Amino acid sequence: MKIAVFHNLPSGGAKRALYGHVKYLTQSGHIVDIYIPSTANEEFLPLEEVANNIYIFPVNYTITGLIYSTFKYAPPLVKRISLRDLENSEKKIADVINRQNYDVVFSEQDYYTGSPFLLKYIEKPLVYYSQQHPRDIETFQFLSQIPTQGESNFITKMVINYVLNRISKIDRENVSFANYILANSYFSRENILRSYGVNSFVSYLGVDDELFGPLEVSKKDFVLSVGTCTPSKGYDFILRSLGQVDSRIRPELVIVSNYVDISWRNYLEKLADSFNVKMRILNLVEDHELVMLYNKARLVVYAPYLEPFGFVPLEAMACGTPVVGVQEGGLRETIINNKTGVLTVRDEGLFAEAVVEMLSNNKKRESLVLKALKTIKEFWTLEKAGERLLNHLNHAIDLENLDVND
Repeated sequence: MKIAVFHNLPSGGAKRALYGHVKYLTQSGHIVDIYIPSTANEEFLPLEEVANNIYIFPVNYTITGLIYSTFKYAPPLVKRISLRDLENSEKKIADVINRQNYDVVFSEQDYYTGSPFLLKYIEKPLVYYSQQHPRDIETFQFLSQIPTQGESNFITKMVINYVLNRISKIDRENVSFANYILANSYFSRENILRSYGVNSFVSYLGVDDELFGPLEVSKKDFVLSVGTCTPSKGYDFILRSLGQVDSRIRPELVIVSNYVDISWRNYLEKLADSFNVKMRILNLVEDHELVMLYNKARLVVYAPYLEPFGFVPLEAMACGTPVVGVQEGGLRETIINNKTGVLTVRDEGLFAEAVVEMLSNNKKRESLVLKALKTIKEFWTLEKAGERLLNHLNHAIDLENLDVND
């Protein structure tokens, strides 16, 4: 099979998932070519390592694009990026793909618009993986109301809400052109149906168990959390919860992030001081360092707001480290409560109690680790995830052939 893959992702879990999918497909003998705009992140897990070819299309910054975007779409979100210029680049990508003999196109999301403009222009069988969706727009609007020591004013919040609403409309328009949509969890599938009014299929992701695995290292006195250092990841909740743990056994909190919002980091540091919780924030660590941290941590604590899927619990489970998480979003599907990890409602006291129990109950911790490792091997590997994706790619091709024959 010859597959064209598109993405405009930043670093993070979605890019790691795509890297794993491409790796599986090429190792299975398929031809995989990557098409990306120049705004895509290819420093984190570069796909050229696992794909057959990669083609990068420049996103030019034009005055006409800037004016058009400001009034038709939304004001530029970052310096030297206009959505009109981005759309022109993705249209050129689609034109090139349409002229080639690809069997199917696999599209990931776009950091700037959610669903990419590319979906409007592809004329081949296409599978679109919608890992985030308008649910996140609502969450971000809610989280923008969280105080950050007075660093965001009313006007700033109004502008943010305006831009997010405009982008949400673009997202909904673009996704209307996708006939075959994948979701990373049933929680995500329900949100896609609620937000877009369209059907999707669940294709669970997997963790690279050749990279993430148990090591013969000693545990240290810290708990670990992983993800962008932004309000959506719930680190403030974790700090408040750890503040309720007896200071004699209270562990240090280590946060590993691929992106740090400075104002939010400052807020977390003040919050940690107020609760007398030791905290370290590490930015952009290498994979081998991340695996070592997973193995050395006594627990992984994870409390994002309505996380669609949640790679972090699977990576922790694969490394043999138990997880305490919040019973929301996709975590209810990746963690089986009291079997492969522990879930609580979003209550600082209950979360703190779960942390204390896991720190002190060696028998339960060992039982969870054994079951988690077994579950990873049976269901959550890259190979299993790749097989699931490949079935959907073939199904999308079959459906397209049926439509042509009719």
